Amino acid sequence: MGRLRNLISMEDLTREDIDLILDYSAKMESVAVKRSKELDGKIMACLFFEPSTRTRLSFESAMIRLGGSVLGFADVATSSAGGKGETLADTIRTVERYADVIVIRHNLDGSARVAAEFSRIPVINAGSGSEEHPTQALLDLYSIKKLKGKIDGMSISLCGDLKYGRTVHSLGMALAHYKVTVKLAAPPGLRMKPAIIGEMKKAGLHVTEVDTLEEAVKDVDVVYMTRIQKERFPDIREYDAVKGKFRLRLDEVRMMREDAIILHPLPRVDEIEPEVDKTPQAKYFDQVYNGVITRMAILKLILG
Repeated sequence: MGRLRNLISMEDLTREDIDLILDYSAKMESVAVKRSKELDGKIMACLFFEPSTRTRLSFESAMIRLGGSVLGFADVATSSAGGKGETLADTIRTVERYADVIVIRHNLDGSARVAAEFSRIPVINAGSGSEEHPTQALLDLYSIKKLKGKIDGMSISLCGDLKYGRTVHSLGMALAHYKVTVKLAAPPGLRMKPAIIGEMKKAGLHVTEVDTLEEAVKDVDVVYMTRIQKERFPDIREYDAVKGKFRLRLDEVRMMREDAIILHPLPRVDEIEPEVDKTPQAKYFDQVYNGVITRMAILKLILG
């Protein structure tokens, strides 16, 4: 990460960069508990033009645990961009005067890249449109490594909305750096972008596409569920045609390996039934805490 100023896309990271972040995340486990002053005097600006619970709060928690401070907005309607029509470029050129790093979530593809072009301080992409969510992918990888002991050699199923789900786009690109096998399970019309499949196959990954959750959950180490991204559909009728199609129930969990794990970036709607929460495979709420750890590592590596 020494040469990386911003974190915009998984395409910006090498295997060495990713492994460094994961190793540093492990070091942050003890720091998160006892807190530190490593980023004392540093200010993080959170600009969330879209709703968020876990990403925004985990970034804020990460910064506070490292001794830094936080400012920003969580509702675009309260900002000049929402209320007065200020451009993204002008917002960035203003906020960079107030902070040492900007964390941005925006509904438009390419927004984080634009922010980085106008900013003189580091920019971290916390979700840009339907394209990417790199810090989520990094915490997903850390969760796999922490819970399974490794990433290389794992078999992983990505399930749900693979077309509009930015988390699986970043995770798919990240997995291309590892020796894994991947299953892709999605309803018709919501399959993974061909470009990302191409990147995984080019890297030598064995990738298969399946049509059902039953096929997806068998003989894998990790089942990564995602919700159907209602807000991304250009036509609500398209959403209505696929909602509720992929639901992980106890019947599917019983088909899984006993030592397999279920991850989910959250929030969930109805794609994982609540009864699944009590099974030993369900690790998505542990995954939430790993978001704090990983984002502590990212902030420390960029600012420290």
